[in-house]
Amino acid sequence: MASVTDFAASRALILQRHRHLKWKWLDPLEAGLMGLCGVCIGSFTLCVFLDVVTRTIGHPWLWLQQATTAFFAWGVFIGIAAAIRRNDHIYLAEITKRMTGSKRWAIETFNRLVVLIVAGFMVWFGYKNAMLDLGSFRMPWLIPLTVYTGVVPVSGVLVMLFCVEQMVNGWQKGFEGPEDDEFLPEPVE
Repeated sequence: MASVTDFAASRALILQRHRHLKWKWLDPLEAGLMGLCGVCIGSFTLCVFLDVVTRTIGHPWLWLQQATTAFFAWGVFIGIAAAIRRNDHIYLAEITKRMTGSKRWAIETFNRLVVLIVAGFMVWFGYKNAMLDLGSFRMPWLIPLTVYTGVVPVSGVLVMLFCVEQMVNGWQKGFEGPEDDEFLPEPVE
């Protein structure tokens, strides 16, 4: 019987690019994050559509704005974590993929350390903000604002985990991968 990790690795949601920078045991988490992003985007779109329709017919559902905000916030911050894991984010990736050796090692490490520090701030201040928001409620449902802001520290923890994963694997195996040469132009003779 195949393990959960083997199952997740075979799924299309797991990006195989930069495989040498990833731990296999985190593949199910990546698949789950991508699924959650899809649910958030789909639900956000549906809520906006229903909000427009119900307002157009003169019977607005006021709670749709709250649901839209929650799906948007969760989609964005979970998407940040998924992008870090998949190395799909924009942080000098175009510059570093053309570098090799110690120069690349230094720039890749520096980039990830900066992201790691920002993620630490997301965890620390996101947690403080989420705790403060437990006493604040949105009308008409009286939902605590923590429903919206609680995703920030969760995203920060995931980003920190994925940065550490990539740094450790990059230090052990090198940051260069075969996909770095994919989009380089052909040499002109």
